[in-house]
Amino acid sequence: MAASDIRVIGAGLPRTGTLTQKVALELLGLGPCYHWVDVIADLRRVEQWHRALDGNGPWDEIFDGFEGTVDWPGGFFTLELASIYPDAKVVLSTRDPQRWAESFRETIWDLCFGDVLIRYLSRAREKVDPQWQRYLELIDRMFWIENGTFAAGHETDEQLIAGMRAHEQAVREAVPAERLLVWEVTEGWGPLCEFLDVPVPDQPLPHANDRETFHDRVTAGAINTLARWYESRTP
Repeated sequence: MAASDIRVIGAGLPRTGTLTQKVALELLGLGPCYHWVDVIADLRRVEQWHRALDGNGPWDEIFDGFEGTVDWPGGFFTLELASIYPDAKVVLSTRDPQRWAESFRETIWDLCFGDVLIRYLSRAREKVDPQWQRYLELIDRMFWIENGTFAAGHETDEQLIAGMRAHEQAVREAVPAERLLVWEVTEGWGPLCEFLDVPVPDQPLPHANDRETFHDRVTAGAINTLARWYESRTP
């Protein structure tokens, strides 16, 4: 499957139900759908996204075999991807800003700045795993520095919410209304299926726990990597 087959672009920020969205799109026959979990599962993908941030997005290479993309890193490039794939529809997942800020802070922000176990495990892994170091650099570039989504500030919930609103407003202004759905997972299948012109499945909208998945994958990855490093040093 070529990258030109991309049919859905997820513009919503992480922590807006994007893992649920990924599973839902795949159940609707619009998959495989690229998600941040694909990057964590295969850190060789990280360098592709650094190239994209440098202005040389290898989109055919990144999306080979995928029909859609949700969450970051893809969402960071929503406006560019909407131009590259003019027939793709754009789904801007959203949620209550305060609840989103709390969830975002307890996952991605904590990974980078929190006084919590997940950050310390991540930083320990960084010392022995160059690929993980590059992954953390990718997060910095997408979120915190230069042109990152929250480069204007992220220390407070108010700053995070301001960044969220700025991103969502940019998407609303740039994407034509007929190509854009603003959607909350609590709305269920109806609006999503109508927008994508597909039948409503005879089953509830799946619920995927983004927060639990994020913590489990980061923690397990760090522990496994550190264990292998330790074993390699043991006579």
